[in-house]
Amino acid sequence: MVHTKKIIKETFWEILEEKPYNKITVQDIVNRCQVNRNTFYYHFQDIPTLMIDSIEDWMADVIQKYGTLESPADCLTYMAQECMKRKKAFLHLFRSVQKDIFLSRLNEMGYDIIRTYVDRIEEYEQISKEEKEVLLKSYKCIFVGSLLDWLVLVVSHHHQ
Repeated sequence: MVHTKKIIKETFWEILEEKPYNKITVQDIVNRCQVNRNTFYYHFQDIPTLMIDSIEDWMADVIQKYGTLESPADCLTYMAQECMKRKKAFLHLFRSVQKDIFLSRLNEMGYDIIRTYVDRIEEYEQISKEEKEVLLKSYKCIFVGSLLDWLVLVVSHHHQ
């Protein structure tokens, strides 16, 4: 069962690399996976549910596998490298009606990566919880903003 769910998610990412989010159908997914519609609906309520679950899995994987980063710039570089692996898929999500969900999850991922970095640095242990939270949110905004600027550049370049 878990294997089938994973295959459906991987297939969703593959198709999302090929065409816009709003053009993806359950039929596209089940045809490529070679499973029936009931199997899809056993695991997911609909495509938006599949999209959210897929993004959350991707985020968890990105956060889990990144090791020790030496600086905030390393955090940004790491996030950008991970986003590049699914550039077309992210472009399609960024331009879709699900943009808000995608952006929300990207913000969560950025915050988690920065928090993990800051929690390891001794100099940040001496600041108050409130100051640390301001620092975390500031870094997150810079990082996610930089990634979004990059996406917009890619989108505008893609349309030329």
